[in-house]
Amino acid sequence: MTILDGRKVSNDIKNEIAEEVKKMKALGEKVPHLAAIIVGNDGASLTYVASKVKACERVGFESTMVRMSNTTSEIELLDKIEELNKNPEIDGFIIQLPLPKQIDTQKVLMAVDPDKDVDGFHPMNFGKMALDMSTFIPATPFGILELLDRYNVETKGKHTVVIGRSHIVGRPMSILMGRKGFPGNSTVTITHSHTKNITQITSQADIIISALGVPNFLKAEMVKDDVVIIDVGITRVVDETSPKGYVITGDVDFENVSKKASFITPVPGGVGPMTIAMLLKNTLLARELRH
Repeated sequence: MTILDGRKVSNDIKNEIAEEVKKMKALGEKVPHLAAIIVGNDGASLTYVASKVKACERVGFESTMVRMSNTTSEIELLDKIEELNKNPEIDGFIIQLPLPKQIDTQKVLMAVDPDKDVDGFHPMNFGKMALDMSTFIPATPFGILELLDRYNVETKGKHTVVIGRSHIVGRPMSILMGRKGFPGNSTVTITHSHTKNITQITSQADIIISALGVPNFLKAEMVKDDVVIIDVGITRVVDETSPKGYVITGDVDFENVSKKASFITPVPGGVGPMTIAMLLKNTLLARELRH
């Protein structure tokens, strides 16, 4: 059994990007600039955006964090997005989700310039991805592809089962795993909350990508030997024996499923660290497209 170590791979990617930025600086070129808009005071969102800013510093990117209050109106946010769209210094930017309920998330994501949409959420970029055209791939699916690639996990002709159909992970993964090329060329089944006899489906899978958000959902009896497991779930589970009062748990019963798996991502330390690394990679791509 091989652990797909997202911490190690994400560090490798950051080192590779830092080298590229060094070369840009040596040539006197503009370095990539990533901005993030955060609306409100959600603790998890603030932590996540802070870690993105830290990652930018590490690789030598410029970064800007735009903080807006919880009471920000949709119009104010759209004005701020337009400002970033027009700012030639900003290569790419993200809007941290979730947004407060007075704001229409879809409207906001549509307002982002597709050429600066390093999250890959704009319908134009999603459509290009679905058509196998060059574009920004959403950071978490991009990170999963990179893990499969760097560990040479065979995907051609395999049966991939995706659990969950969100626009951020499940749906893009189902498209990407079925595309021509590597990683891809697999036969994909997408499952969700209305799927009947899910064990019957998962027990036939060569690769399972679970993005459900239900702790320990996938049990050992639901998988076959030598399965490849990608666990995208991250849930805080109350644990009074832990110093923080909680533990981070994935969708997969790691202890038991890992005994049957050929490759598996841990939680934490698997897919999570890859997301920020691929966001940096998308920002580098955005800068190349713009210059």
